[in-house]
Amino acid sequence: MSAPLFQISDLGLTLPDMSRKPLLGRARRIEILKHVSFDLAQGAITGIVGESGSGKTTLGRVLVRLLTPTSGRVVFKGQDIGRLDEPALKPLRRDLQMIFQDPLSSLNLRHTVGHIVATPLERYGVGNARRRAHEALERVGLPGDFARRYPHELSGGQRQRVGIARAVALEPAFILADEVVSGLDVSSQARVLALLKELAADMNLTIAFISHDLSVIRSLCDAVIVLDRGSIVEAGPCDQVFDSPQSAVTRQLIDAIPLPEVDDSWFDRAAVAPA
Repeated sequence: MSAPLFQISDLGLTLPDMSRKPLLGRARRIEILKHVSFDLAQGAITGIVGESGSGKTTLGRVLVRLLTPTSGRVVFKGQDIGRLDEPALKPLRRDLQMIFQDPLSSLNLRHTVGHIVATPLERYGVGNARRRAHEALERVGLPGDFARRYPHELSGGQRQRVGIARAVALEPAFILADEVVSGLDVSSQARVLALLKELAADMNLTIAFISHDLSVIRSLCDAVIVLDRGSIVEAGPCDQVFDSPQSAVTRQLIDAIPLPEVDDSWFDRAAVAPA
């Protein structure tokens, strides 16, 4: 068995409470993440769920080192990256990619799709960036001639595929996907989820998938982490957690949505619908 890609141990994060910052002096700090420990298996898709304010998005940002933890360890490929400064992190950035919730706001509307996907490749000195960008677009199911289009000419699902192409073009080890299908219609959601599952298998990608939709988590993910007020209250294989939840928080999350009988293949059927 291969070593985990990520090993998170006793992770803590405090941030200034800017909503209550006094006119003079520093804002008091609030604890966002508390003693969080888990592993992310290589090549697996792990769901991170919780109610609003549970810390799931903050945890994702720590994983890709957009936030620096206050305490604990963030071990990536055997190296603790938790407190590395930006120059030390720069060589690792290629391996730590993100897909954003709102594809339109994350894409530069003044640039063509080909330019958007090629830019990270050029930044990291990857040869034949334009050709590689075309290949990335085709890999996510978009014809190569989409490289000449602009984001406003695409549907929501197509824009999200461009965001995925930009992330996978660098062939990273890890992708953080934060609520990436929440703004899409059901059919587009299904096709994007099926694509992520296929890419994870084909590229041996490790994906952390943040979502509030437990039906999506169960259909897509291999494992799930349940957060509540900054702490992990339950974690394990998806089937185990959904079939026999041990935490009251997990049971409440499951009961909050209509999941009397989950159809695990719902997005497989919808994914074959015309784009």
